[in-house]
Amino acid sequence: MTGEERKLRLRLSTLCASLFQRGFSVGTAGNVSAKIGNDILMTPTNSTLGAIDPDRIAKLDAEGNHISGDKPTKEAFLHCAFYETRPQCGAVVHLHSTWATALSCLEEVDPDDCIPPLTPYVVMRVGTVKRVPYVKPGDAKAGALIKDLKGEYAAVLLANHGPVVSGKDLFSAVYAAEELEETAKLLMMTKDQKTRLLSDADVADLRRSFPNM
Repeated sequence: MTGEERKLRLRLSTLCASLFQRGFSVGTAGNVSAKIGNDILMTPTNSTLGAIDPDRIAKLDAEGNHISGDKPTKEAFLHCAFYETRPQCGAVVHLHSTWATALSCLEEVDPDDCIPPLTPYVVMRVGTVKRVPYVKPGDAKAGALIKDLKGEYAAVLLANHGPVVSGKDLFSAVYAAEELEETAKLLMMTKDQKTRLLSDADVADLRRSFPNM
C-alpha cells in the first residue's frame, strides 16, 4: 500500500466518523467512496460510518471488481455509475440524512430540480439535483438510472431513500452532501411560507464566479 493510499484511507475513515457523529447517518446507513489512481476505496457492506477501520475498507478496480479488503457496500453500483459517467468525479457520498430523505419522499417536489436555489452555496457546491425513481436498496437498477443521466448531475435524490452526492475529491463530496442536507432542511422549514429564491441571473453569476467548486 502506498503512502498516498494510506492517507486517503485514514481521511475517509475520519470523515465518515464525523458524518456519523453529527447525525448525517445512523446505524449502518450510508456509504462513501473515493478514487485512488484507477481504483476505488469504498466503505464495506453492513458497516457503520462511525467506526470504519481504514485497513478493512474495500478496494475495487475501475470496472467495479472487488480487489481487496472487506466486501463493499451493496450500493457499490451507485458509486461506480458516477465514476463511469463523470470523469471529474473523485469521490461519492450516499447518506440517509433526515431532511434530504424527507424531501425525497414529497410528491410535490420537482424531480428535475428538487433543490431550488435557496442559498448561494447550494448552487456553488451542489448544483441542480435530480430525483430518480424508487428502486429497492441494493438493486442494480439504481446504477442504471444514474448512468442514464449521462453525467449531467453531480448529485441526485433517490426517491424515498436519500441523497447521493459526488465531488472532485473526498472533501468536496462530503461538503456538498452536508450543504445539500442543510438546504433540504431550510426548504422543509420554509415550504409553507412565501420564499425568495435566487434569480436566474444570480445563479448564472455564481456559476461563472465559482466554476470549479
